[in-house]
Amino acid sequence: MFDENGDNNTDNDGNVWHSHWVVLQPNKRCGKDALGVVDIPKGSKPRLPKTWPGLPILLDSPGWNPTFAKDTVEVRVPFENIGAVKSMSFDGVTAGLRVNQSVHAPLLCVVNVMDIASGDLSLSGKVDQ
Repeated sequence: MFDENGDNNTDNDGNVWHSHWVVLQPNKRCGKDALGVVDIPKGSKPRLPKTWPGLPILLDSPGWNPTFAKDTVEVRVPFENIGAVKSMSFDGVTAGLRVNQSVHAPLLCVVNVMDIASGDLSLSGKVDQ
């Protein structure tokens, strides 16, 4: 969706580090106590962001660049209605991502967790306005 490598050609992107927003939930098919990106069941019509890439999973490709400073990651995200996320909580995870061949195998599994911002996946992050 975005010109990740800055050459004015979106047909050759995807091989440069980039961020995604995903919704994760426990998924036994990913492994014991593992998380997977949530599938969108066929026929359902969830509210999705304008930057949703069209895959039948809860994944967003917003093109926002996080900034890193010591132990802080900051992502500035514009919202039309901040009320939708005002009470949201989140966590940050550094992990590997296993991509399966089938979109519902599941397609994306979190593997090899290296670090969790809260230390215990307690979703202690809050939206700062």
